[in-house]
Amino acid sequence: MLGAGLNDAPGDAEIIKESSTADFMVDVVEASKQQTVIVDFWAPWCQPCKQLTPVLEKIVRSYAGKLRLVKVNVDQNQAIAAQLRVQSLPTVLAFQDGKPIDGFMGMQPESAIKEFAERVVGADEQDQIAAVIDSAEQALEDGDLQGAAEAFAAVLQVDPENADALAGLATCYLKSGDATRAEQTIGLVPPAKRTNSKVESVKASLELAKVAETAGPADELSQKIANDPNDHQSRIDLAMSLAARGDKSGAVQHLLEVVKRDRDWNDEAARKQLVKLFEAWGPKDPITNDGRRQLSSILFS
Repeated sequence: MLGAGLNDAPGDAEIIKESSTADFMVDVVEASKQQTVIVDFWAPWCQPCKQLTPVLEKIVRSYAGKLRLVKVNVDQNQAIAAQLRVQSLPTVLAFQDGKPIDGFMGMQPESAIKEFAERVVGADEQDQIAAVIDSAEQALEDGDLQGAAEAFAAVLQVDPENADALAGLATCYLKSGDATRAEQTIGLVPPAKRTNSKVESVKASLELAKVAETAGPADELSQKIANDPNDHQSRIDLAMSLAARGDKSGAVQHLLEVVKRDRDWNDEAARKQLVKLFEAWGPKDPITNDGRRQLSSILFS
């Protein structure tokens, strides 16, 4: 919906139409589940209505299909007017997802009507963006990196500073092995949005990848630990190497072992590294939740 819904420009007959009580469900309630619909309740005897309607039509046309206008003559359709408690004319209501979300009564300056239109279109667009991000994150969780990347990119075409989409696209790059582009993408997040939890997760993952590069071969580190179980640095290095290879459980267990043996070693290095891993993996990861429970059990036993 994000692509087609925001860019299609239907003809004037689709953008502006008359409706009735009988057709209201289709023309407004059902239609608003796809696109914001503004309803103009008017009557032939209402002089302010005659002033307002042309302004509404002009503004709706300026949105090139992002808005639709449905006009309802209350004299001929008293039932729907009564159902929606239209008590004075003109009354204007904006519908989204089958229900009214905003509105006003009486003649308004054109500037105020433009603000109203911007407000309801903005709300609709943000709902669309949220839906696309949800589907992209699901695709990412399902391993569809290409589909997820395309969806995140579509959001960024509409909202270039969207922190969730930038974090999602960076994650796609990171999972595909392109840490450089992941870092470039996350660098586009505006300073005010860098505390976003998804952004922080990507930054933690990037830091994890860099640390893992310097950790050394897993076989050598395992041998060092076999020779000296209290070689905490080698155990932490091994944990980072395992994490980089996707062995999350193994990484957590080695870091927990350091905490068990000497929780204060090197300024709590093992505990701090665990926290970074949990940030990188996110709160939904079962290894994160289990690791946090085990860490709490050790620290507070």
